[in-house]
Order: sequence, then C-alpha cells, then structure tokens
Amino acid sequence: MAVAKKNLFTEEENRIADLAKAIAHPARVSILLYLIKKNSCVCGDIVDELPLSQSTVSQHLKELKRVGILQGEIEGTKTCYCINPEVWMEMGGLFKGLTEKFTGCC
Repeated sequence: MAVAKKNLFTEEENRIADLAKAIAHPARVSILLYLIKKNSCVCGDIVDELPLSQSTVSQHLKELKRVGILQGEIEGTKTCYCINPEVWMEMGGLFKGLTEKFTGCC
C-alpha cells in the first residue's frame, strides 16, 4: 500500500512547505505587498494593480486564501480581501524558527 509522502514529515514541516508554496509566485508576493501597503481590506482594486487578467488574479487569491494567509468577506458582488493576522504571525514564526535553526557551516 502506498504511503502519502506528506505523512513522512512533521505537521510543522508540512505547514511551512504549504505556506512557502502559497507565496512562491511573484504575483502572490505582489498581492501581499499591496495589501500591506493599503493596511486595510481591499475590494476589487487588486486586479487594477497587477498586469494579469481577472481570472488569473482570482486563482492567486484563491491559493492565498486556501492556506489562510488571506481572509475574504463578500460585500455585494465583490469579495474584500485582507491579510489574516493570525496566519501572518504563524507564518512569520515558522519561517523565523526555520532560519534560526541554521548556525552556519563551512
């Protein structure tokens, strides 16, 4: 019987990998930087900020929302997005913990 590769790693390792995968695209980084700059929930403006189609931006937003980095509320016909502070802090802590494990080499 085949074993899922994810099961071979810790929950923390899988979470770091999932978060890293979610932000591993320049468009997603751009979305996050835009939301940080705005420092508020944004409805519809994200598409105007990126050189991408509405459907492509929607797919990127969906991936960021899937891992919980973004939260969205439906207001009329639009969805307003903002950074989920709890997941943002979790991500920062996980990545910081990962980088602090390195003590140098060579």
